[in-house]
Amino acid sequence: MDCGQKSCASCKSSGEKKSRKDLVACKMGRIKNKVLVMSGKGGVGKSSVASYLALGLARRGGLKVGLLDIDLHGPSIPRMFGIQGKLQTTAEREILPYEYGLNLKIVSIGCMLEDADSALIWRGPVKHGVIEQFLSDCSWGDLDFLVIDCPPGTGDEPLSISRLIPEAKALIVTTPQEVALADVRKSINFCRKVNLNILGLVENMSGLFCPHCSEFIPIFKTGGGLRTSQAMNVDFLGELPFDPGVVEGGDSGKPVLNSQVDTPFVKAVNKLVDSVLDTLGGSRNSGAGAA
Repeated sequence: MDCGQKSCASCKSSGEKKSRKDLVACKMGRIKNKVLVMSGKGGVGKSSVASYLALGLARRGGLKVGLLDIDLHGPSIPRMFGIQGKLQTTAEREILPYEYGLNLKIVSIGCMLEDADSALIWRGPVKHGVIEQFLSDCSWGDLDFLVIDCPPGTGDEPLSISRLIPEAKALIVTTPQEVALADVRKSINFCRKVNLNILGLVENMSGLFCPHCSEFIPIFKTGGGLRTSQAMNVDFLGELPFDPGVVEGGDSGKPVLNSQVDTPFVKAVNKLVDSVLDTLGGSRNSGAGAA
């Protein structure tokens, strides 16, 4: 198997089968930006942030985006996008991502299991091998962004990404309350210890806009994400309000960003996409071209 890029000198120069490490390097070389969405604590809406960031980017002027779910023990991306059935493979055993709309490719372990309720009892080396396989054996093609949804904590999965994709950048998700912010500081220190660049910090569930009177209600306090980013010297990329529609959309497989309603949450997602593009120095309106 080669990386699929006709101009790849490495594939042309060697008649030998490429190692998985070489394939990862080749395939990731075709992707401009790799964003690891992580959090120090579970329940902060990390998968929702990853999903809406990927979807928001894919809606921007032809940007081509991949969404990789490496939350191997609790994959939620397939349900959030309404994906059913298993992913297909080519004759060369290359994994074909699920194509959601024109510009978004999705891969999750949840799309490769016979029984979605199966418990995966895997230790670190096995998980590292599966993540490496997702990066090397998936037909990602040329992408502007690969958004990677990581399980909470600072364990095997983010460590694998830091080793396999050293140029990746971490987007860290928190909620405003101190119990979540304490774990976020650990995530920031983890990134610095393993030399994983930090894209910035996002505060999720930063309040609720009342659906009846539009009054803002700070259900988990407010401003903690901004203060933490300033104290830890990382960029603050924005706030996302709590929206019951996101919960309903996640359960039904119909993301609210596909609706025509311009809610406070939808506006905040668009601002987050702007912040990510501005921070990375990319255009807000143009993509890399056809995959």
